[in-house]
Amino acid sequence: MALVLAFGLVLLISVSLSGLAARTILSTALMFLVAGALIGQGGLGLVDIPSNSAFVTVLADLALFTVLFTDGQRAGLPDLKQGWRLSGRALGLAMPLTMVGIAVPTHFLTGLDWTTSFLIGAILSPTDPVFASAIVGRTDVPMRLRRLLNVESGLNDGLALPFVLIFLATAANRDTDFLTIGIELAAGLALGVVIPAVVVLAWRLRIFTAEPRLQALGPLAIAVMLYATCHLTHANPYLAAFAAGSTIATLDRVAAEHFEHFGDLLSEITKFAALLVFGALITPERISHLSVGDWAVAIIAILLVRPAAMMLSLLRTPLPARERSVAAWFGPKGFASVVYGLLVLQAGIPAGEHVFDLVAITIALSIVLHSSTDVPVAKALSIEPPDGLPTGQPERPAREQT
Repeated sequence: MALVLAFGLVLLISVSLSGLAARTILSTALMFLVAGALIGQGGLGLVDIPSNSAFVTVLADLALFTVLFTDGQRAGLPDLKQGWRLSGRALGLAMPLTMVGIAVPTHFLTGLDWTTSFLIGAILSPTDPVFASAIVGRTDVPMRLRRLLNVESGLNDGLALPFVLIFLATAANRDTDFLTIGIELAAGLALGVVIPAVVVLAWRLRIFTAEPRLQALGPLAIAVMLYATCHLTHANPYLAAFAAGSTIATLDRVAAEHFEHFGDLLSEITKFAALLVFGALITPERISHLSVGDWAVAIIAILLVRPAAMMLSLLRTPLPARERSVAAWFGPKGFASVVYGLLVLQAGIPAGEHVFDLVAITIALSIVLHSSTDVPVAKALSIEPPDGLPTGQPERPAREQT
């Protein structure tokens, strides 16, 4: 109950300060991360959550699925076609460059073998737009930039998983079944298209009419069925989630619009809960053994590798230099990396604890840097804050016109 109480308290504080956070460097994501660290064993010791517990894995997995499903509904097929040139470069060039760019310094600075170093590179290659919400979540930000970051992060989570599984199996001295991995990817993509397509087409029959106040629950029902089906069939749930959201947006834009507000709230709740628990896992005992080289890897991954890889992949594109720089900076590490880091712990490889701790500090640093710089960067793009944000000051009555 201490964890539930802490979640409710921090949620109340974050909601109360959300207007201020939308205009300043104050970050609600960071508040939950810090709160988790305070109530965990490295702080007040109010909760004790083992990093290898099923609760942590399921929560991180559910949060990632929810965020991808919601983000997918902002990227229908027309959007994907329009932005595919930029997104394709980010996925086909920047992502593998990031993987290699992290693996090389990891090997030389931490002393880990090449397989484990590439495992860390694969874990940290996905990006997460959740911690750059002022960029991807604002309609006044240029559409091409929002689409680039959203599509990239929606697809790279699932695309990174095969590499994680391959390097993980190699590190554990197990044979890698490439056929099984390929089938899981294809199955996730197929389920993510077929299940929502069948439901949306069925909704067009006259017998199916949803009451307006319940229309937002239609996409939610699809998400629940898809999540369960993926885990029962071992299909890739992350590709399925983004594909399902995109399919709904393509075939039934009205349903996607009805779900948008509810979906945003749902993804925020799961995201904040996962951040609180993740913060509780980051204790002084877990990170005290990390060397200077380990910390250097985390800093290099965020400040050097991602920006350089993205800038290189976007060369000779029509994207303006200013937006190109923003896309290069905002490569935050998020829930996909958390989930994959937990997979390493459960696999029991020799350097599993070291890998997880290195991944954890990289994610924590990324949350601090990216979630606290999205608003200043948005201002640098000459983008004004949304209208109607609470200011905490009483409104003055308008003067009467004479």
